[in-house]
Amino acid sequence: MLLGPKYKICKRLGASVFEKCQTKKFQLAEARAPRRTRPKRGGGGDYGAQLLEKQKARLTYGMGETQFARYVHEAMEQHRVPSSENLLSRLESRLDNTVYRAGFVSTRRAARQMVSHGHIFVNGRRMNIPSHCVKEGDVVSVRPESRESALFTGRSEAALETKTPVWLKSEDGGFAVAVASAPGVGQSEAPFSAPIIIQFYSR
Repeated sequence: MLLGPKYKICKRLGASVFEKCQTKKFQLAEARAPRRTRPKRGGGGDYGAQLLEKQKARLTYGMGETQFARYVHEAMEQHRVPSSENLLSRLESRLDNTVYRAGFVSTRRAARQMVSHGHIFVNGRRMNIPSHCVKEGDVVSVRPESRESALFTGRSEAALETKTPVWLKSEDGGFAVAVASAPGVGQSEAPFSAPIIIQFYSR
Protein backbone atom coordinates (compact mmCIF):
# COMPACT_ATOMS: atom_id res chain seq x y z
CA MET A 1 0.00 0.00 0.00
CA LEU A 2 1.69 3.22 -1.17
CA LEU A 3 1.16 6.08 1.25
CA GLY A 4 3.64 8.87 0.55
CA PRO A 5 5.59 10.86 3.17
CA LYS A 6 4.30 9.86 6.61
CA TYR A 7 4.92 13.23 8.26
CA LYS A 8 2.90 14.95 5.55
CA ILE A 9 0.00 12.53 6.09
CA CYS A 10 0.20 13.03 9.86
CA LYS A 11 0.00 16.80 9.44
CA ARG A 12 -3.20 16.34 7.45
CA LEU A 13 -4.89 13.60 9.49
CA GLY A 14 -3.29 13.80 12.93
CA ALA A 15 -0.36 12.09 14.65
CA SER A 16 -2.37 9.00 15.60
CA VAL A 17 -2.20 7.43 12.13
CA PHE A 18 1.49 6.50 12.40
CA GLU A 19 3.57 5.64 15.45
CA LYS A 20 6.46 7.46 13.75
CA CYS A 21 4.62 10.74 14.29
CA GLN A 22 3.91 10.15 17.97
CA THR A 23 7.20 11.71 19.04
CA LYS A 24 8.26 14.92 20.74
CA LYS A 25 10.09 15.91 17.55
CA PHE A 26 6.86 15.82 15.52
CA GLN A 27 4.90 17.61 18.25
CA LEU A 28 7.49 20.39 18.45
CA ALA A 29 7.49 20.78 14.67
CA GLU A 30 3.70 21.10 14.69
CA ALA A 31 3.78 23.63 17.52
CA ARG A 32 6.40 25.77 15.79
CA ALA A 33 4.66 25.79 12.40
CA PRO A 34 3.11 29.19 11.62
CA ARG A 35 -0.67 29.06 11.88
CA ARG A 36 -1.14 30.09 8.27
CA THR A 37 0.89 27.08 7.03
CA ARG A 38 -0.78 24.42 9.13
CA PRO A 39 -3.11 22.23 7.05
CA LYS A 40 -6.78 22.41 7.89
CA ARG A 41 -8.39 19.20 9.11
CA GLY A 42 -12.03 18.29 8.82
CA GLY A 43 -13.02 20.84 6.20
CA GLY A 44 -15.60 20.30 3.51
CA GLY A 45 -18.72 19.88 5.62
CA ASP A 46 -20.09 16.54 6.85
CA TYR A 47 -18.71 14.56 3.93
CA GLY A 48 -15.21 15.98 4.40
CA ALA A 49 -15.25 15.25 8.13
CA GLN A 50 -16.47 11.69 7.53
CA LEU A 51 -13.81 11.11 4.89
CA LEU A 52 -11.04 12.27 7.21
CA GLU A 53 -12.20 9.98 10.02
CA LYS A 54 -12.26 7.05 7.62
CA GLN A 55 -8.74 7.82 6.44
CA LYS A 56 -7.50 8.13 10.02
CA ALA A 57 -8.85 4.69 10.93
CA ARG A 58 -7.69 3.02 7.72
CA LEU A 59 -4.13 4.30 8.02
CA THR A 60 -3.93 3.73 11.77
CA TYR A 61 -4.47 0.00 11.17
CA GLY A 62 -2.55 -0.04 7.87
CA MET A 63 -5.39 -1.29 5.70
CA GLY A 64 -6.31 -0.82 2.07
CA GLU A 65 -9.60 0.79 1.05
CA THR A 66 -11.30 -2.42 -0.10
CA GLN A 67 -10.39 -4.38 3.03
CA PHE A 68 -11.39 -1.55 5.35
CA ALA A 69 -14.75 -1.12 3.61
CA ARG A 70 -15.40 -4.86 4.06
CA TYR A 71 -14.74 -4.54 7.80
CA VAL A 72 -17.21 -1.66 8.06
CA HIS A 73 -19.96 -3.45 6.14
CA GLU A 74 -19.48 -6.60 8.25
CA ALA A 75 -19.79 -4.45 11.38
CA MET A 76 -22.99 -2.90 10.05
CA GLU A 77 -24.54 -6.31 9.37
CA GLN A 78 -24.27 -7.41 13.02
CA HIS A 79 -27.09 -5.96 15.11
CA ARG A 80 -26.39 -7.28 18.61
CA VAL A 81 -24.28 -4.22 19.50
CA PRO A 82 -23.89 -0.82 17.82
CA SER A 83 -22.09 -0.91 14.48
CA SER A 84 -19.40 1.48 15.72
CA GLU A 85 -18.52 -0.88 18.58
CA ASN A 86 -18.48 -3.83 16.19
CA LEU A 87 -16.05 -1.98 13.96
CA LEU A 88 -13.67 -1.10 16.79
CA SER A 89 -13.75 -4.68 18.05
CA ARG A 90 -13.06 -6.09 14.59
CA LEU A 91 -10.12 -3.77 14.02
CA GLU A 92 -8.60 -4.48 17.42
CA SER A 93 -8.98 -8.25 16.99
CA ARG A 94 -6.62 -8.36 14.01
CA LEU A 95 -3.59 -10.52 14.77
CA ASP A 96 -1.09 -7.84 13.74
CA ASN A 97 -2.79 -5.34 16.04
CA THR A 98 -2.75 -7.90 18.88
CA VAL A 99 0.99 -8.40 18.41
CA TYR A 100 1.44 -4.62 18.52
CA ARG A 101 -0.80 -4.22 21.58
CA ALA A 102 1.10 -7.01 23.33
CA GLY A 103 4.27 -4.95 23.01
CA PHE A 104 6.20 -7.53 21.01
CA VAL A 105 7.11 -4.70 18.59
CA SER A 106 6.75 -0.92 18.61
CA THR A 107 4.65 -0.39 15.46
CA ARG A 108 1.76 -2.10 13.68
CA ARG A 109 3.81 -2.22 10.49
CA ALA A 110 6.53 -4.20 12.27
CA ALA A 111 3.82 -6.43 13.74
CA ARG A 112 2.49 -7.23 10.24
CA GLN A 113 5.99 -8.16 9.09
CA MET A 114 6.55 -10.32 12.16
CA VAL A 115 3.32 -12.23 11.51
CA SER A 116 3.97 -12.55 7.77
CA HIS A 117 7.48 -13.92 8.39
CA GLY A 118 6.16 -16.69 10.64
CA HIS A 119 7.39 -15.48 14.04
CA ILE A 120 3.95 -15.71 15.69
CA PHE A 121 1.93 -18.65 16.99
CA VAL A 122 -1.79 -18.66 17.79
CA ASN A 123 -2.76 -21.46 20.17
CA GLY A 124 0.53 -23.23 19.49
CA ARG A 125 0.27 -23.15 15.70
CA ARG A 126 2.12 -20.84 13.36
CA MET A 127 -0.10 -18.14 11.87
CA ASN A 128 1.21 -15.89 9.09
CA ILE A 129 -1.99 -14.02 8.21
CA PRO A 130 -1.91 -10.48 9.72
CA SER A 131 -5.70 -10.08 9.39
CA HIS A 132 -6.45 -13.28 11.32
CA CYS A 133 -9.14 -12.52 13.92
CA VAL A 134 -8.24 -13.46 17.48
CA LYS A 135 -10.96 -14.21 20.00
CA GLU A 136 -11.42 -14.66 23.72
CA GLY A 137 -9.41 -17.63 24.96
CA ASP A 138 -6.74 -17.49 22.24
CA VAL A 139 -3.06 -17.39 23.19
CA VAL A 140 -0.76 -15.39 20.93
CA SER A 141 2.93 -16.11 21.38
CA VAL A 142 6.34 -15.61 19.83
CA ARG A 143 7.60 -18.74 18.08
CA PRO A 144 10.09 -20.52 20.40
CA GLU A 145 12.82 -20.58 17.72
CA SER A 146 12.44 -16.82 17.20
CA ARG A 147 12.89 -15.85 20.85
CA GLU A 148 16.68 -16.12 20.64
CA SER A 149 16.90 -13.71 17.70
CA ALA A 150 18.02 -10.08 17.98
CA LEU A 151 14.40 -9.05 17.51
CA PHE A 152 13.59 -10.07 21.07
CA THR A 153 16.75 -9.16 22.95
CA GLY A 154 15.69 -7.91 26.36
CA ARG A 155 12.07 -8.88 25.80
CA SER A 156 11.54 -10.27 29.30
CA GLU A 157 12.70 -7.00 30.88
CA ALA A 158 10.70 -4.87 28.43
CA ALA A 159 7.56 -6.87 29.18
CA LEU A 160 7.60 -5.59 32.75
CA GLU A 161 7.19 -2.03 31.44
CA THR A 162 4.70 -2.84 28.69
CA LYS A 163 1.19 -1.56 29.33
CA THR A 164 -1.21 -3.94 27.60
CA PRO A 165 -4.96 -3.30 27.15
CA VAL A 166 -7.37 -4.88 29.61
CA TRP A 167 -8.34 -7.59 27.12
CA LEU A 168 -4.80 -9.01 27.02
CA LYS A 169 -2.95 -10.86 29.79
CA SER A 170 0.82 -11.26 29.59
CA GLU A 171 2.19 -14.80 29.98
CA ASP A 172 5.36 -16.85 29.54
CA GLY A 173 7.78 -14.15 30.64
CA GLY A 174 6.36 -11.60 28.21
CA PHE A 175 6.63 -13.85 25.15
CA ALA A 176 2.90 -14.59 25.02
CA VAL A 177 -0.44 -12.97 25.72
CA ALA A 178 -3.81 -14.54 26.41
CA VAL A 179 -6.92 -12.89 25.01
CA ALA A 180 -8.79 -12.53 28.29
CA SER A 181 -11.93 -10.91 26.89
CA ALA A 182 -13.41 -9.71 23.62
CA PRO A 183 -10.87 -7.39 21.91
CA GLY A 184 -11.92 -3.79 21.70
CA VAL A 185 -11.29 -0.18 22.56
CA GLY A 186 -13.64 2.45 23.95
CA GLN A 187 -14.95 5.24 21.76
CA SER A 188 -13.07 7.76 23.90
CA GLU A 189 -9.80 5.84 23.47
CA ALA A 190 -9.92 5.55 19.68
CA PRO A 191 -7.98 8.22 17.74
CA PHE A 192 -10.92 8.50 15.32
CA SER A 193 -14.72 8.54 15.48
CA ALA A 194 -16.18 5.14 14.61
CA PRO A 195 -19.80 6.47 14.52
CA ILE A 196 -18.81 9.06 11.91
CA ILE A 197 -17.19 6.32 9.81
CA ILE A 198 -20.41 4.30 9.97
CA GLN A 199 -22.29 7.38 8.78
CA PHE A 200 -19.89 7.70 5.84
CA TYR A 201 -20.59 4.16 4.66
CA SER A 202 -24.31 4.44 5.34
CA ARG A 203 -24.83 7.15 2.74
